[in-house]
Amino acid sequence: MQTETFSNVTADGFFGEFGGMFIPEILFPNVTELQSRYRDILESEDFKDEYTSLLRDYVGRPSPLTFAANLSASTGFRVYLKREDLNHTGSHKINNAIGQALLAKRLGRKRIIAETGAGQHGLATATVCALLGMECRIFMGAVDVERQMPNVEKIRMLGAEVIPVTSGSRTLKDATNEAMRQWIADPEEAHYLIGSAVGPHPFPDLVGRLQSVIGEEIRKQLMASEGSELPDALIACIGGGSNAIGTFRPFLEDTEVRLFGVEAAGRGISSGFTAATISVGRPGVLHGARTILMQNDDGQVEEAHSISAGLDYPGVGPEHAFLDSVGRVEYLSVTDEEALRAGLQLSRIEGIIPAIETAHAIAALPRLQLPNDSVVVVCLSGRGDKDMAAYLEFFKEGFDSNE
Repeated sequence: MQTETFSNVTADGFFGEFGGMFIPEILFPNVTELQSRYRDILESEDFKDEYTSLLRDYVGRPSPLTFAANLSASTGFRVYLKREDLNHTGSHKINNAIGQALLAKRLGRKRIIAETGAGQHGLATATVCALLGMECRIFMGAVDVERQMPNVEKIRMLGAEVIPVTSGSRTLKDATNEAMRQWIADPEEAHYLIGSAVGPHPFPDLVGRLQSVIGEEIRKQLMASEGSELPDALIACIGGGSNAIGTFRPFLEDTEVRLFGVEAAGRGISSGFTAATISVGRPGVLHGARTILMQNDDGQVEEAHSISAGLDYPGVGPEHAFLDSVGRVEYLSVTDEEALRAGLQLSRIEGIIPAIETAHAIAALPRLQLPNDSVVVVCLSGRGDKDMAAYLEFFKEGFDSNE
């Protein structure tokens, strides 16, 4: 289902005042070719057949919609978890990676470049490149290489090259910078397989289209479980925002459904160590698009902080900036500590260890001002095995002493 009012990107890539294409001249041929061809390719029958078949037979879609009985009892809502953690590679990132890799092959590209923070996009991209026989280079901040080592080794095992980035804060923003520089150096042979709903047009719309499979499945699954396609609310974590936009897009025109995006507050909104872009940022240009970003009085990008590598980003996708500006999505923020404790709670009461990214959305559930028995769907964007070191570091005295 494509929306007409809230998410209809213009021909030049704008969602309201946000979006567009602000890139070096050398990239114009590649980006304009992508702009002119991506919709025709995505809507072609051969692409849809191959993409749908891989999602079904390789990824394992549709991902389950799990009724969380114990979490429901603790919140007073009827909480469902959209289980993107059960996809092949363990997160929603595979949906986009497969789609863009198939697109790149149809554009005649031979190599794939990607950035990654939590490692899940890098893992998904390396997996797809192994499947399709494409060369793959993954840029990853040096800090994230250390805190996400299990994913780094998986990426290498799949045959991709991991390039640690030591500039700036050595996290996701800097990995994105380096990936874009690499694309500038190799514009004819390589495709930049961007991992979130960020960057210059057409990437935010392209990623949004590929990830919308999440929300489309939710509609069908809710009809089977609840007798209605529409929940009372949807909630998802947001860094750049791909799992959230994929969850929200098919519901944007259903204005009776409340939508909640949960940012990473880090150590607190006013602590100076936060990644809650919408709460503290202002409009500007980041990674090729006009959006909301964290910046100082001189317009320089400020460093973000989150214990979650996947949310540690000083900007937000331009579609999210637009949805905030028109009030369609309500954006909340959750601290590192709140997320970690929510992750432990979900593990204890539902037997599901979530990625710390997803734990931010779980932590925000008690804040939702909704009637009892409201149907709430949480996008459980990824599994938590990659984050065990962070959980163990926080719960230093052991999980037994932290109920």
